[in-house]
Amino acid sequence: MNDLVEPLYAEPDVAQFYDFRGAARPDLAFCRKLAGNARSVLDLGCGTGELAALLSAGRRVVGVDPAAAMLDIARTRPDGSTVDWIEGDARTIRLDERFDLVALTGHTFQVFLTEADQRAVIETIAAHLKPSGQFIFDSRNPDFPGGKTRTKETTLRRFTHPGHGEVEAWNESTFDDAAQILSYRNSYRVLKSGEAHTATARIRYTPKNVIAELLQESGLQVEGWFGDWTESTFEPASKEIIPLGRAVPQ
Repeated sequence: MNDLVEPLYAEPDVAQFYDFRGAARPDLAFCRKLAGNARSVLDLGCGTGELAALLSAGRRVVGVDPAAAMLDIARTRPDGSTVDWIEGDARTIRLDERFDLVALTGHTFQVFLTEADQRAVIETIAAHLKPSGQFIFDSRNPDFPGGKTRTKETTLRRFTHPGHGEVEAWNESTFDDAAQILSYRNSYRVLKSGEAHTATARIRYTPKNVIAELLQESGLQVEGWFGDWTESTFEPASKEIIPLGRAVPQ
């Protein structure tokens, strides 16, 4: 198994609930606007394909993800047949093609747990940008004052799944301050049958200055640092770190 494919993404029984995780996706509207004039888009770490499918009308879109279970869901989307889905590792994949927009959203950047892996994925972004192309990705800000740990009691919720009916869901997490890595477990229980599914994953929190250095080393320049998907300028206590930029002109 690819070392990026944590159980949370790899197991079909858990992946089927991913799109019902309860988190809003303001990045979708932002990226749709950003892609307005783009004729081609590369969605790295596309997951279940929500963004790639949304952007597929009238342009070439390629969605890359290492988790086959996620891509199986992506292909079933109403516009799934219009996207070129590729099972691949964002650190190493080379498509011999360049794009007007390269996106890495949904905090996918945080699944890369070492600086070497982060550098590798940023180099992949650079390798696939047209000279006039743009890139964007997001990462949670480690200095955001909100708590990082979660418990079942504080996250318990319910949602309706089209195949299973009412489902109870919760999240539990612990944070390693020294490594800046959050380990978490997502759990789901189908109320009708009592069937339960749970899986784990890890993400890394990286300071803005480290991200900036990696981008510069990879030949990318940032045109704007945002603190959220409403285009608020990044501040030290912003919730998100969102660089928007281009390749450095040669």
